[in-house]
This record gives sequence, C-alpha cells and structure tokens, in this order.
Amino acid sequence: MTLNVVKGKFMWAKLTKREQLTEDLWKMWLQPEEKFDFKPGQYCTIGSGGIERAYSIASSPDEDQIELFVELVPPPDGNLTPLLNELKVGDAVTIRPRAKGIFVLKPDFKNHVMVGTVTGVAPYVSMLRKHLKNEEFSNNNYYVLEGASYTDEFGYDEELRNLADNNNNVLFEGSISRPNEDKNNNWKGLEGRINNLVVAKMEEWGIKPSETIVYACGHPGMIEDVKEKLENTEYTFLEERFWKD
Repeated sequence: MTLNVVKGKFMWAKLTKREQLTEDLWKMWLQPEEKFDFKPGQYCTIGSGGIERAYSIASSPDEDQIELFVELVPPPDGNLTPLLNELKVGDAVTIRPRAKGIFVLKPDFKNHVMVGTVTGVAPYVSMLRKHLKNEEFSNNNYYVLEGASYTDEFGYDEELRNLADNNNNVLFEGSISRPNEDKNNNWKGLEGRINNLVVAKMEEWGIKPSETIVYACGHPGMIEDVKEKLENTEYTFLEERFWKD
C-alpha cells in the first residue's frame, strides 16, 4: 500500500480473518497496530485507497480484534466496499485511532428494543457481548428485532438465538420481507418489513413505553419509519444511520 499514514491521525489495522456469508456480505476481523478503545455501539473509521468510511463495530471491547459486518455496494455507487472486498488476509487498512458515536446503551432504561436491518445488527452484537457480563445492566431486558430480505443475510442469528436461549432477559426475532421467494422456503420466523412490526411487538411484550428505549440502525428508510411511528409516544428513540458505499 502506498498511502502515507500520519502518526496520530491514522494507524494500520491488518486483516486477520474474513468470513463470506453471501456474494455481497462478509465479516472481517482487523488487528490494529495499537490498542483501540471503544464503547459497545460505537463505530470505527477505516480506509483503503485514500477512501474512508465509518463502520459499526460488532466485537466487544474485551476482544483483541475489531470485528465488522460489511455489505458490498458495487461500482459506480460503491466507493470503499469494492476495495475492501478485494482485500486478502494479511493486507492492511487505515483506521482512525479513536472510535466515535453516541449510539451506546443507555443505562437509565429497563427495556432496550434493538431494531436493525442486516449489517445494522452489528452494534447490538457488541452491546450484548459486553453488557450481558456487566452487573450494572443485569436487570435490563433486551429485545432484538432484525429484518432482512433473505435468510442468509442474518449474520448473527445463531449467536443471538443462543444468547436468548441462555438469558431470560434476551429475546431475538428475525423477519423476512420476501417470504414467498424460493430462497426463503424454510423460513419459520416473522414475515414483513421489521419497521412495520416494531410497535405491535412492543405491545405484545407488554413493556411500558416510559421504561423503554428503542434503538434503530441500518437502512435509512427503516429508521425514518420507526422514528415516525414512535412520535407522540412515551418511547425514547435513538438512531444510527450510515449510507453504505
């Protein structure tokens, strides 16, 4: 790589592992050259070829490496993701030395409803990996609702189901927006766009709006719709939106 890294402004992070989920979805693990501190839910800014973008972190701060969940946006709309898609294990990207973002768990609430689409589930994975081990958050309830078009787009469904099976205060439900397509023939979960199910699900769970914060991360259209649905209610709303490219 020919990009000059300015000490203090950037550092290198080596790609140590890659896991391909679909043709355009993959997980990648990065090993920064120096310690990288962050709070669960925050994002890192990585770059290649002089192009930088922000990515929510899926790993816990307790883990040695940074885990990301990436969706390819092909050219001409995609800028960084096509470059990341070409990286091999051992290659490096630049990374800004400080994580950013206020999309973190808010301890004042009893109920945490986490709504995401595909890669938007990443910050919730980080939050749960860390905070389920934290006594401060042990009495909270966590409800993860993830939407996707196809079953193979759920990057962390097995992990989230295992967390739900082993923690009475965790619930995970996924929904498919295209249930009639052949790829989804074996789907047994919810059907429909996740933003259209949020309010009904919260009413089904019987949680008090004044004790509940709703997080939304992923597709901007989903976020905007959930935000509108919760206007003029007692639910607290927090969003994190990134344009994928």
